[in-house]
Amino acid sequence: MGFKVRNEVVAEKTAMRDAFCQTLIELAKKDDRICLLDADLMGAMGTKPFAKELPERTVDCGIQEANMIGVAAGLSAEGKNPFAHTFGIFATRRACDQIFVSCAYAGRTVKIIGSDPGVTAALNGGTHMPFEDLGIMRGMPEVTVIEPTDVTMLKDLLPKIAAKPGVDYLRLVRKSCEAIYEEGSTFEIGKANVLREGDDVAIIAMGYCVGQALIAAKELEEKGIKATVIDMFTLKPLDRQAVIDAAKKTGTVVTVENHYVNNGLGSAVAEVLCEECPTPLIRLGSQDKFGEVGSRDFLAAKFGINAEAIVKAAEKAVANKK
Repeated sequence: MGFKVRNEVVAEKTAMRDAFCQTLIELAKKDDRICLLDADLMGAMGTKPFAKELPERTVDCGIQEANMIGVAAGLSAEGKNPFAHTFGIFATRRACDQIFVSCAYAGRTVKIIGSDPGVTAALNGGTHMPFEDLGIMRGMPEVTVIEPTDVTMLKDLLPKIAAKPGVDYLRLVRKSCEAIYEEGSTFEIGKANVLREGDDVAIIAMGYCVGQALIAAKELEEKGIKATVIDMFTLKPLDRQAVIDAAKKTGTVVTVENHYVNNGLGSAVAEVLCEECPTPLIRLGSQDKFGEVGSRDFLAAKFGINAEAIVKAAEKAVANKK
């Protein structure tokens, strides 16, 4: 069927965690291999309804993230299909070796959900604000890295993620986000979505920054700059052809991510451009800074990943073409 973009960027009525839990319950009722593991965050993630309906397939491992991943690997070895959740920083930094060795290297099927990415951690502050998780997971062989953009995408992708073998890292906003797609839209893992077309500059975004990119594109259009906007919701495998096509069409690229500019989306796009289609690139994201306490909007402005920052970067990119 494909996807359809909403006319306006609006707030989701359903929190991502609620959509995740309900969809996982529906999948688990159809597949008795699916089980849920958590590290003392079921209340925060809204997955207590799963535990209530399927207690025999729920394991709260406590604040032992590395152990949780080891348990998930063991369950996979016994034929189960485990989904393991904790905050993104703990899912990646603290459990990195277990994911690499016990899951990926061992060829297990484990779905890892890292929530509260980047500035969406907000008041939880710098200790709970992952700006490096994509880089860690992207560096592991045979690991798929996905950041669903909104509830519609999450609902469509979760059954596909559950059905595929291997290790998947699902970077998930825990609370509310912006609704980008119309209900009923479908998506393909590894295939980027071109949300709007323009010849002057290509803006490639993922996660929280997709909504900001669309807002920025409308502001740019009012200034006479037509931007292509791409939702690169799969970081690995990256849709290399989408990057090449956008670069050839516009002649300049801006990436924006709720992550460090190093080792994430900007770096992945830069690698493609250098190897396939040398093109000027501006990368927006956290510039080697630790996170801090603040509202999402405050932090997005501080780290330069909001619509205002994207507009300025796009204007600079276009000016540099002349």
